[in-house]
Parts: sequence; C-alpha cells; structure tokens
Amino acid sequence: MRFNTNPLPGMNPWLESCWGDIHTKLTTYACDVMQQQLPPDLQARVEEYLSVFESEEDSATSRRIAPDVQIVEQPGMSATAMAVATDEFRSSESVIIRRRASPQTLRYIKIVDVKSNRRVVTAIEFISLANKATEKGRQQYFAKQSELISAGVNLVEVDCLRAGGWVMAAQKDGYPLHMQGPYRISVVRATSTEDAEICRATFRAPLPTVRVPLRETDKDIELPLQLILNSAYENGRYGNDVDYSVMPDPVLDSKDFEWISNYLEKIDSD
Repeated sequence: MRFNTNPLPGMNPWLESCWGDIHTKLTTYACDVMQQQLPPDLQARVEEYLSVFESEEDSATSRRIAPDVQIVEQPGMSATAMAVATDEFRSSESVIIRRRASPQTLRYIKIVDVKSNRRVVTAIEFISLANKATEKGRQQYFAKQSELISAGVNLVEVDCLRAGGWVMAAQKDGYPLHMQGPYRISVVRATSTEDAEICRATFRAPLPTVRVPLRETDKDIELPLQLILNSAYENGRYGNDVDYSVMPDPVLDSKDFEWISNYLEKIDSD
C-alpha cells in the first residue's frame, strides 16, 4: 500500500528514518506559518548550529545520525594478518577504521524582538537524533536548553523520534505514563520556568496545534503540527517511497504495527 498523502491521523513512524529532510521541512514550514501571525515588531528566523556527534556504539541508529563518516587506509597489519603472521610486517596491508563524524548542521526557529536589539523571545526546537542518541549529544542539547531558559526565552520542544534518550526540558517522571510516548511536546514559558505545558503526540490521533508563547503582552500564536507534517509528507513525495507493508526503522511494537496495518487496510478499502 502506498499513499500520496499522509495516511495516518498523526505522526508517521516511517518518516523517522528520513528525519534529515523531514526536520528541515518542518522547521521551514513552521517558521512560515508562525511568521504570518506575529506582531510587526517580531520576526521568526531559522537559525543553524553545529552538533558534534561521536557514536557510542556501532549501531544502525548511530550510522543514521552521522552518514558522513569517512574511512581511511592505514598501512600496517590487519587484525587477521596479525593473527596469522605476527612475525611479519606487511606494509601493503591496510585496515578500515571509523573516523570521527563531521559536525552536523542542525536548525531551530527563534522569534526575535526587532525593537529590543533583536532579543530572542521564543525558541522552537524540532528534536533531532543528534540531540538525543548519545550522552555527548544530550549534554550539548541540555546546555543549549539551559542557556535559553536561563536567558528568559520561551522554549517549545517537539520530539517526533522514538529513538534516543529523554531530552525534554520537563523531566520524564513528571509526565503521566500515557503521555511519555511515543512522541512528545513541551512548552516552557519564560514567565513560569518551573512548569511545563506538555502534550501527547502519537500516530493514532492528530498532532496538536501548539500554543506558542511570545512576550507577556502578546497573545499566543498557533503552530499547527499536523498541517505542517502532512505538507512535509506530500511535498517530499513520500507516497512514492514508503512501503507500509515493511516495518519502519526503528521498529514498532507489534501491537502498534498491527493497529497501523488494520487502519491502513480500512482506509485503503474505503
């Protein structure tokens, strides 16, 4: 079964393996949607930052996060040659090793006040695997997260990836169990940094329209997550690529895969 439009009510797990493209589209579309709602003296901008990724384990997740890993040829004995002929140096032998990955360019949205020296009012982050798959990546993201909140910036976080550790500003044990996954959304307002507004995100129901805070005197604006996700699916022509008979990467729980399969069969037959 293939669908030209996103066939699921909410998040589409098959898009997680294409997150580089989806992340870029979501960031751009979200910026455009919010720009139209901002007061004249606020501007939404897509900003870039680097995240140095070093894999902690040789896993499919690690390779997907850092696809630009290079290999080098180094004269000397391979492990096999060493075991077979430890007394003979073979200068023509080479080994292939994994190099440190190049820094990844990540993107987030910041809303700035043009009349107050372009002070950052709100930051919107679509979490990437580089933010959450390794301890180093998580620590880098936590440092950025802490810096924004300490500076009095509203922080909106959208995590639509099942892989990796917990990086939301709101602690996991503060979430009701049914809202901890598979995806999650958090809003920390500058006026109340001890609290977080959380939303559940799943593939069984539409992603929420998030209320994005600005300055204290401004009304919240809206970020329609389902709308921009569906646009990313259609504009990326994922209907040509996604095969829903094949388990996505990362794999789903068998009950979830069964639910999706039954749901897709039903809408396909209608």
